[in-house]
Amino acid sequence: MIELPTIQPEKRKKPDWLRVKLPVGKEYAKVRQIVDQNKLHTICESGNCPNMGECWGAGTATFMILGNVCTRSCTFCAVATGRPPEYDEEEPQRVAEAIHTMGVKHAVLTSVNRDELKDRGAEIWYQTVVKTKELSPETTIETLIPDVKGNWEALERMISGGQEVVSHNMETVESLYRRVRPQAKYARSLEQTKRTKEFGKRTKSGIMLGLGETTDEVHKAMDDLVANGLDILTLGQYLQPTKMHIEVAEFIHPDKFAAYREEGLKRGLKYVESGPLVRSSYHAERHVNVPI
Repeated sequence: MIELPTIQPEKRKKPDWLRVKLPVGKEYAKVRQIVDQNKLHTICESGNCPNMGECWGAGTATFMILGNVCTRSCTFCAVATGRPPEYDEEEPQRVAEAIHTMGVKHAVLTSVNRDELKDRGAEIWYQTVVKTKELSPETTIETLIPDVKGNWEALERMISGGQEVVSHNMETVESLYRRVRPQAKYARSLEQTKRTKEFGKRTKSGIMLGLGETTDEVHKAMDDLVANGLDILTLGQYLQPTKMHIEVAEFIHPDKFAAYREEGLKRGLKYVESGPLVRSSYHAERHVNVPI
């Protein structure tokens, strides 16, 4: 198999294909105002997403519920880690009202991990989806949910509000889990995807590249996900958010991302979004209507 080009870590300067425009414009300002007025959190900001300008400029955002402090300490993530304050029971209504005010056709919801909660935050998840559907019945919803640590009752509640797509990110290949996701388990995340599919949902996951994985390991992850009922996969370049986080091992060339996309489709995935700047919710509106 021919290996397509990569850039090794000693060349610290980001390649041209990773350059993005600063967020500006009328629609960006409008979304910013709605988010601030409703005291909401977005993964766009908390996760330092490179597509924030593009997505907010199009009038869309990915809302992060259950606060902005995570109980996990993943080495790739820019979200704050610690013991979260008690969650806000009024948050589902505020999120629903913001989505209605924005008039979005497709909404994406995500959250931090709340391992200290018995139900992992499932009730807030359920209420947020239900209230959004009540105010905006024509709006389709994707929920990017955390690892429920094997609490399958919580998972069922979390995904039963009426959302069209349920996503749970694998984040990386199996060999890097201990280093990248020390409080998660590769097999458990696969089982969560499997159970979500068995519940009747359209399933989605995401993997970051450039952490030191091999091509064969990425292919194996694809096979494992297909075997556990995955429909849609996103592949994007990992970017180190701060010096405290795990370093980038390599910058993957766009041609290699294109090759991964073709390989994923050959292996049985229904849709693959693959590119250096792709993130979990990038072009999420396209994933609702993928034939499965």
